[in-house]
Formats: sequence, C-alpha cells, structure tokens
Amino acid sequence: MKKTILLLLVLSLVFSCKDSKKTNYVSVEKPENGQEHPGKKLMEINCYVCHSPTASQEDRIGPPMIGIKRHYITDNTTKSEFIEAMQAWIKNPNNKDAKMRGAVLRFGVMPKAPYPEETIRQIADYMFDYEIEQPDWFEDHFHDENGNHNGQRGQGKRQRKRQGKGVHKNEVQANFEHLPYGERGLKYALTTKAVLGKNLMGTIQKKGITEALSFCHEQAYPLTDSMATVHNATIKRVSDKPRNPNNQANTEELKHIKTFKNSIANKQEPSPIVKEQANKVQVFYPITTNNMCLNCHGKPNETMESSIVSKIKVLYPKDKAIHYGVNEVRGIWSITFDK
Repeated sequence: MKKTILLLLVLSLVFSCKDSKKTNYVSVEKPENGQEHPGKKLMEINCYVCHSPTASQEDRIGPPMIGIKRHYITDNTTKSEFIEAMQAWIKNPNNKDAKMRGAVLRFGVMPKAPYPEETIRQIADYMFDYEIEQPDWFEDHFHDENGNHNGQRGQGKRQRKRQGKGVHKNEVQANFEHLPYGERGLKYALTTKAVLGKNLMGTIQKKGITEALSFCHEQAYPLTDSMATVHNATIKRVSDKPRNPNNQANTEELKHIKTFKNSIANKQEPSPIVKEQANKVQVFYPITTNNMCLNCHGKPNETMESSIVSKIKVLYPKDKAIHYGVNEVRGIWSITFDK
C-alpha cells in the first residue's frame, strides 16, 4: 500500500509572458514525419512519468515500457490480444492478474487511471508494432530475470524479431527545437515534470508523505526554474484555484483551463494549445487529478487527513487548491519560448 501511495503522490504532487497585437491560436501540429504513430506521443504523455526509459534502476517508480512489452507479448500473442490485455489491466489493475510479479513486489499495483479506451488502444498498437526506447541497463536485467524463471519468457526468435532490443535513449536523443511547437512545449513540460517527480520520490522515501508538502513549498520553484534555464524557456504551472497565490492563472490562462476542463469532462484526450506571436510561442497543457491527488487536494477530513490539512494551512495560508475530484483539471502548464 505504501508503495502505491508513493507512486501516486509522484503523479499528484508534481503540480503544487508580452503579447504582440497579432496572435494565432492553433491546436498541436501534426508531427513532421507523417508516418509517426500517434501512440508514441500518447505513451510519452501518459506513461513516461512512471515508466520513463531514462530513469535509473534505483530512481525509477515503475517498470519501463519495454519491460511491459516483453512480459505481455509472447510468440503466439496477437495484436488484438495484446490491446485487450492492456485495456483490461488499465481498467482494473490488481495483484491477482498481474503478469509482472517482480514489479508489483517492488512498486506495488499501479493505480486505476481514467484513460480513454482509444488512448490505451493507440499506445498498445504502437507498442506491439514498433521498437520502443529502453534504458541502457534493461537488457542485462531482462536476461537475468529470464534466467531466474528458467528462460520461459521472451526467448523466442519470433518474439525477439518483433520486439527487437528496443531503442536506447542515447540513440534517439531528440532535438526539441526541431519539433513542432506544440510537441516542443509539451516536451519542456514533461521533462520538467519528470525532474520534479524524481526529486519528490527521494523526499518521500527518506522523510515520508507529509514532508512532500515541504518539498513542493521549498523546491518546486527552484527545480522548475532550473529546467526553464535548460530549455531556454519560461515554464510555469498555474491554476484557477492555486495553492500558492503566485500560481494564479491570468485571464488568458483561465480561458485555456476552461477549454481543457470541457475536454476532460467529455473524456477526450487533450492536445496542447499553441499560441503564436511575432517572435514567441506559448504552449498550454492540462494538469489533471487522480485518486491520490485528493490526499492533498480533495475534501478536508474526508480524503485529506487532518495532519495534511494543518500543514497546508501553515505553508499556504491562502490555499484554494482543495475540493477536487478524480480526473479534474487542477491547472495547466504555461510554456513560453522563442520561435
């Protein structure tokens, strides 16, 4: 249970620019490569916070996606069977049906997430047909694990041909500046989210859940600013109901929050909103809640423990970021960079 809480808190607590006269609002552009599978982007957006291919064995909070692929696809697995298995697991993750026993023992059962079925279908479709990124350490780990199971998983030639060895991250280093604006801004947001999550995880492991609030209060801004420097961009997390008054959304951002709320309410996969100006680009993307977000953003004395409520009052006396439900827009990423 504690491991599941850690996983979810990483997801939940990882949230806590002068316009020209002429602007142009567009939805996220199509990838430059027209053949790029849509599931690839959906996997990066929805899965890599916990299943990142770049996290070390020590720092990660979930198995890499290549590991999931290797465990679920055998010589005789069809694409439809794989997609069905992914859909079933996401709808009802549980200990009994888990195929990755080692991952469950280490990380706990993943939380139930309200992803649209089409999103999972596209991700699974991409995973089945294409090589996907893998950590440098994965091959040795996978073969060691197979040895411990008498080599019964993932050894067939057809499976290796279909799955490949994966694509090492150092072979697919992305130059974000060459991405379409929407994808570029999304990459900036997701890499920042990953850095916050990694550091938050360390805090939780060493000091406990309550101290996560202190981490957000003291380190969220410096870490976000450090990633803004790396990307040469302005990176903000803003809300219509901020915990920190400095995160109050402006008039334009409030409109985008409303747009994303409508999208999420209609069970649609959100796309980045892109605003082009003369020399600048702004990209907006939603931050949504899950069950464990409610520990710090739900209803006091119901989903929020009294100790959390008390600490929030001390750290954030003007807090408005409560009374949320599951899968609601709690704010947005607001990213600004040069064209």
